[in-house]
Amino acid sequence: MNTSALPLFPEQALLIGRMWQPRTGPILVAVTSHKVMDLSSLALTCSELLEQAQVAHRVRQCIRSGQAKEIADTPAVWANSDETRRDPALPWFMAPCDLQAVKAAGVTFVASMLERVIEEQARGDASRAEAVRQAVVAVIGDNLRSVVPGSPDSARLKEVLLAQGMWSQYLEVGIGPDAEIFTKAQPMSAVGSGALVGIHPASQWNNPEPEIVLAANSRGEVVGATLGNDVNLRDFEGRSALLLGKAKDNNASCAIGPFIRLFDEHFGIDDVRQCELSLKVQGPEGFVMQGSSALSQISRDPLDLVAQAMGQYHQYPDGMMLFLGTIFAPTQDRHGPGQGFTHVVGDVVSISTPQLGTLVNQVTTSDLAPAWSYGVGALMRDLAQRTSAR
Repeated sequence: MNTSALPLFPEQALLIGRMWQPRTGPILVAVTSHKVMDLSSLALTCSELLEQAQVAHRVRQCIRSGQAKEIADTPAVWANSDETRRDPALPWFMAPCDLQAVKAAGVTFVASMLERVIEEQARGDASRAEAVRQAVVAVIGDNLRSVVPGSPDSARLKEVLLAQGMWSQYLEVGIGPDAEIFTKAQPMSAVGSGALVGIHPASQWNNPEPEIVLAANSRGEVVGATLGNDVNLRDFEGRSALLLGKAKDNNASCAIGPFIRLFDEHFGIDDVRQCELSLKVQGPEGFVMQGSSALSQISRDPLDLVAQAMGQYHQYPDGMMLFLGTIFAPTQDRHGPGQGFTHVVGDVVSISTPQLGTLVNQVTTSDLAPAWSYGVGALMRDLAQRTSAR
């Protein structure tokens, strides 16, 4: 197994995931660098597990007591998780979440906020992006990082930009009091590490969005974190913000994984705040794009985003997976000067951070990616058969 798939010190990390077992369905598992252990005695779904008090302690007790039986070899399951080479008769890792709502916070970094404004001004036309970028930065600058969203300073800045005709819906959620929170995907639709990710075949301007994803239970308690790729269609959203659903929620357009790292004495929300994310895109034609960002540059604190997504007005009884947003909005020219970046079929996208490991996916189009066919109903039927067989 490629050790970079796991956190830097895997022996300290408490990792949970889901493994597809042929003829059985998804199994909730704990994962180490060598073995995969069945957590069914503790919970049948990831959502159920994260509802438990002191979940990290309970998982450790389950492992130490021997209740979590070893059911597979981690390197073998990881190798079979590559969808382009998968043997369907053998197990593979899935996205680690199941019944949770999959939500996302947008425009949470200054750099990506400016790129959203540019998309809007360019009306989704990549060829106009560089000229618009120069015009936007000339008016509003690129030094908005010190502006605290919802503060008096941000309100004064809004008045100035309104007077100059440069206010935008993206600036509203970037520096205004209310964060952008949207539904990224339906429960059970996210794909895991090794799976194909899908781009709408009509899109001509799109990009990966590497993000930290928080795992919260129904009480709004953040109990773990993982990595995600919020695949985005810049041309669709740039044409109209009302196309956000079409820009974000397509078959195989949401990747989460490889595993949820539970919060414990070795890893918590403060470690999330200090995560350094790396992105690498390797194209079939030899193109390579790399980038990195620090979550410390985020405009809104992760727990503030959780509070805006879940609380008095928004309840999620099965918990929530929350994408925290990204600083990445790639501008590196790929197909010619001024054309910027867009995906091609065959791109391999790697998103990594030492605390959480690596999420790897290969790009295809949403119509060619395997159709999403295993939903909540199928899971309930499989779980009913497993429990009746005991």
